[in-house]
Amino acid sequence: MTLNYKAKIIVDAKDKTQAIFDSVNTDNEFYPENPVKTKIEFDKMLTISVESNHLPHLRANLNSTLRLIQASHETIESVKI
Repeated sequence: MTLNYKAKIIVDAKDKTQAIFDSVNTDNEFYPENPVKTKIEFDKMLTISVESNHLPHLRANLNSTLRLIQASHETIESVKI
């Protein structure tokens, strides 16, 4: 018996959300062999949906994605775009 684990996270970084999406989604698009099904969407807010048959894979993917979002936000803030 295999269980599917799912998570959905919504991020609102106000006027920086589009730039963060562009940064994070690029990594996602160029990693097609990712064992975790990851979908990143932008519509005023950033929506990250992940699904995996293995909980540790899902957790690792979420941690990486959230760190990329944090790094993107901090970088944008540091240069005051």
